[in-house]
Order: sequence, then C-alpha cells, then structure tokens
Amino acid sequence: MERTLLVIGIGPGDPRQVTIEAIEAMKSVEVFFVLDKAPERGVEVKQSLVGLRQEICERYLEGGYRFVEVPDPPRDRNPADYAAEVRRWHDARADLIERALIDELPEGGVGAILVWGDPALYDSTLRIVDTIIGRGHIGLDHRVIPGISSVSALTAAHRILLNRIGEPIHITTGRKLADTPAEAAANQVVMLDADCAFLDTADALDHIWWGAYLGTEHEILIDGTVGEVGERIRDVRTAAREQHGWIMDIYLLRKPR
Repeated sequence: MERTLLVIGIGPGDPRQVTIEAIEAMKSVEVFFVLDKAPERGVEVKQSLVGLRQEICERYLEGGYRFVEVPDPPRDRNPADYAAEVRRWHDARADLIERALIDELPEGGVGAILVWGDPALYDSTLRIVDTIIGRGHIGLDHRVIPGISSVSALTAAHRILLNRIGEPIHITTGRKLADTPAEAAANQVVMLDADCAFLDTADALDHIWWGAYLGTEHEILIDGTVGEVGERIRDVRTAAREQHGWIMDIYLLRKPR
C-alpha cells in the first residue's frame, strides 16, 4: 500500500498566513518530517526553526501527530562546481528522507513536509520527492499545497506593487543577480542573497524594498534608494543574522524610469 506525502507551503513565518487548505491537509497528517539547512549557530537555532513549525501545528491541530527530525547532510558552501554540489546535497537529502519515510511512516500512512513560503519558489523539497519516487524503492503518492510566498509578504509589508504598468518582473538569486539581462532589470525580486550583491550590481538611484523575518515578531523592513540605504541594509542584515543565528530575507530592486 502506498504512503502519502503532503508538501505543504506554510508561508514566510506568521501562523496567521497559513491557508485554510493547508490547515485541512495538516489535519490528516500522522508524521511531520522536518529537515532544515544546518544552521551555523547550533542546537538553539535549530530548535527555533523547528519551534515555528510546532507553533503552527499547535495552533491549528488537536494532536495525534508527531514530529520526526531528519539530520541535514553537510554541504560545501563554496564549491568549485556549485550545480554539482547542490545535486550531490539533494541526493543525500533524498537518501535521508527516504529512509525516514520507510522507518517512521507505516504503509498507507500520511506524512508531510512543511515548507517555508511556497514549495515552488526556490525550494528543493519537490525535487527531492521526485528523486525518491523515481528510484522506485518505496510506493509514494504526493500532493502539493501552495503557500503564501515571501514575495507576497514583502510587497504587502511595504504596501507596493511588484511592477509598474506593463513592466516585466524578474525573480532571481543573489548569486545570479549580476547576470540579469538589461531588458529584465526593471523589477528584480532577489532571494538567497547572503552577500548583498545589489551593492555591486545596482545603481545608486535604484530603489530597494528589503525585508527580513517577514511575518514574524522579528520582522525588519527597509526601503529607499540603494545609495541611501544599501550599506544600512548590509549592516542590519549582518547584525540580525548574528543575533538570531539565521536569517530569511528578500528584496525588490527597481530601476527608475
């Protein structure tokens, strides 16, 4: 009998932003599997990240479920071949999650992975699930429940639109920001930018709307031109990461007309 795995988007951090569809799906879950990127600040940070998920479950569920934490495999943060290292890391994650599904979820059971934001936006969970199914070692059905993305949370927090009339929107990462083609650079949504790449790529008059820990009690918002607030964003980001041991942030970078 097949096991069922639900991949549930839970938004960027505020339990109030979990959708009704997600809550209804969570009520059917027996086991929640938790696998996060290994934090640099150890057990306290890990408990904080797991705790946010537990808070969501405690708010909306009555019990009858359990959490299984899956240790995250190590990853080289500065590899010679970035794509190859990410593929290796994803395969290692697939090994661990597959083993956990076999050991912790009975046949016919329903498990879930709670994904920050939306599972389709810069998250590896669906690739890992596809890898597990493709191996054929375990009968596994899966379903995806969308979540409010950090993009939506950012624009709502700043009370802005993603684009001006008729303009394109380009979504990228800090690593790829310098490769944005000129025709797509009017409105750039940038994620996973640990090095504040906009300081090297943006013009001083480009406007930036930046947000971190969106939807949580630690939310930070800064906006202005890169020339005005760019260095402050870098300093605030560094201090916040040092204080909390982790950071999730995103920004919109817009060219002036």
